[in-house]
Amino acid sequence: MRGGVIWTDSDLLQRKTSFRAMSRPRPVVLSGPSGAGKSTLMKRLMKEHEGLFGFSVSHTTRNPRPGEEDGKDYHYTSREAMQKGIDNGDFIENAEFSGNMYGTSKSAVEDVLAKNVICILDVDIQGVRRIKDTDLNPIYISVQPPSMEILEKRLRDRQTETEESLQKRLDAARTDMELSKEDGLFDVVIINDDLERAYEELKDVLSEEIKNVQEAQS
Repeated sequence: MRGGVIWTDSDLLQRKTSFRAMSRPRPVVLSGPSGAGKSTLMKRLMKEHEGLFGFSVSHTTRNPRPGEEDGKDYHYTSREAMQKGIDNGDFIENAEFSGNMYGTSKSAVEDVLAKNVICILDVDIQGVRRIKDTDLNPIYISVQPPSMEILEKRLRDRQTETEESLQKRLDAARTDMELSKEDGLFDVVIINDDLERAYEELKDVLSEEIKNVQEAQS
């Protein structure tokens, strides 16, 4: 257990998931603590480049937050159904945080890759390590807050957390921020101290993949 994250699926540690048969542009793994701004950046990227990106929708056993939609923000499922999928080897990565399960299914990634667009996966830092045990070969991008103080303010301003769950997220964020410094774990780390600058940096990192998909679609 590290930073409140518990790994439960040993089977996926023992074998690689093959995506070689699928057409690709190269997928993108976005990671970073809750409140760092990765979802805001991702949604803006997908809106500005409509038809070039596809979001791999994760599964979770937590309840939807206000405004979230099943199948769009997450696939909301029961613990029993998700555990069965994990046991069957249907997930690339999975974790448990604050009493809820999260995971990326193979089928969710396959559905996006089949459309020949850039697949975006939003996973935690332990999920990043799991994906490195596959041959998906994505671009790894970490989005980090400028400080713990700013991150805490962002999370409190959401007003979606109890004090207990907030403290768990902050503990996980401290671990995430430290691990993101590990050499070779990410291709780039974006410090989101200014949304416009962070977005331009994200676009610059992905400019070659965006150009390739545009050319393929033209």
